[in-house]
Amino acid sequence: MKVALVHDHLREYGEAERVLRVLHQMYPDAPVYTAFIDHKRLGDAIALFDNWDIRTAPSQQLPGISRHYQAFRTLLPYCWEALDLSEYDLVLSSSGQYFSKAVLTRAETLHVSYCHTPPRDLWDSPPTRDRPWYQSWAETHLRQYDFCASQRVDRFVTNSEAAARRIRKCYRRSTAVIPPPVKIRGSGEAGNDYYLYVGQLTQSQQVELAIAACSQLDRPLWVIGSGSDRERLQQLAGAHVRFLDALPEEAMVDLYAQAKALIFPCQDADFGFVPVEAMGHGIPVIASALSGIREVILNDRTGLLFSQPTVESLCHAIMQFEGRRFSSQACIERAREFAEPVFISKLQWFIAQAIDDHNAHLGQELH
Repeated sequence: MKVALVHDHLREYGEAERVLRVLHQMYPDAPVYTAFIDHKRLGDAIALFDNWDIRTAPSQQLPGISRHYQAFRTLLPYCWEALDLSEYDLVLSSSGQYFSKAVLTRAETLHVSYCHTPPRDLWDSPPTRDRPWYQSWAETHLRQYDFCASQRVDRFVTNSEAAARRIRKCYRRSTAVIPPPVKIRGSGEAGNDYYLYVGQLTQSQQVELAIAACSQLDRPLWVIGSGSDRERLQQLAGAHVRFLDALPEEAMVDLYAQAKALIFPCQDADFGFVPVEAMGHGIPVIASALSGIREVILNDRTGLLFSQPTVESLCHAIMQFEGRRFSSQACIERAREFAEPVFISKLQWFIAQAIDDHNAHLGQELH
């Protein structure tokens, strides 16, 4: 079989790119089609894609695409539909905010889309009256196109039941759930020095909840990461909160070893790599019960879930946490259920079944 991989864009090494890396590991000879590459923003992470056959769409030639990629989304129908994928038997798309599932394929080609999420800014954001009319028009146009593009996909796979519900709601499509691949250290145990937050520092991650709760309880909190909201968060932080830039994996080992627990306050996350990685270090997790992380955390066994996105609710969870004991080995065993070999095995089996069904259907049409 001739296989092609399609990925939204390469502008950072985030969770979607971790999935792409394992997809490429499964199909190392497959070319990777993407909307654009931002070499400057990728920095040293560009080395992770060395020796890959990466082919960019015509959108790579748009002036300022790297800086203004969101503004160019109305041109995505022309971007993805300009790609010629007619020579491939299997197209595997890694799709989210940039609609790479919209590529055109032959009837004989099987298109499997690993859909990280339907774009939240299009499907979840409530309308506001102060936006210019052309922005509302553009979002309506993109929602319609995104729905039409979803109907071209033969089989959907996604990362969690939370994302699957949104796919059913937005696209009227059923989907298999295969949690994404996470590197699991498989050893370690919790310390007693501080609570830990690891991830992006943006408003959507609700890091201010962790900062406010730990400040109110006089608990030390270490915040690891970078993002557009960092300056505001630093202004909110008290004396017990320490900020560090994002660190490489080897440097995180010592930080996890001294942490009591990871706090993951975001209520909109469908799946969280960081909570699983923390459990792989033997660290329990305190997370929002409204997020998809509730599918990952075994409440009262590998962590605690707090019910509401409020400082009071998180403070209550921290106090509960400190009155209980959690097994590091239980955390590690749970994390191993999301390890890379598990993902590869499940996805290989899913694709094999999809190919058999697709070929059987084509055979019936021929007769």
